[in-house]
Amino acid sequence: MVQKITYQRNGDYMFPNLMIEDDPVNYGKYGMLRKNFLKENKKNWYQSMMLSGRLDKYLTVIDQRANEEMEMIVLQMTKTESVTEQMKADEPMTWVAKMNNIRNRAEEIVLAELIYS
Repeated sequence: MVQKITYQRNGDYMFPNLMIEDDPVNYGKYGMLRKNFLKENKKNWYQSMMLSGRLDKYLTVIDQRANEEMEMIVLQMTKTESVTEQMKADEPMTWVAKMNNIRNRAEEIVLAELIYS
């Protein structure tokens, strides 16, 4: 595949007409957290991925994996700790407290394993 590069003159210099394709970004919370982590802590890797055009796809995959892990961990913890729909109906405040605790612990696991590693 041959690509033709065009140039424009600016004073005594010729600059290439470079176009960046703007595709919509499809990642969410965990993708953004990973992006910020890479930008601040792994600058060379971040710049390499960004310049090669692979960063957005990578962040989308990380976001999807993190959301899937969250769902799986929360489901496992609710079964282990017997947090059921019956508890939700009988003791709603206890159910809310337990679910918030489970979600927070699950998010800590996901952040440690996928986002900040």
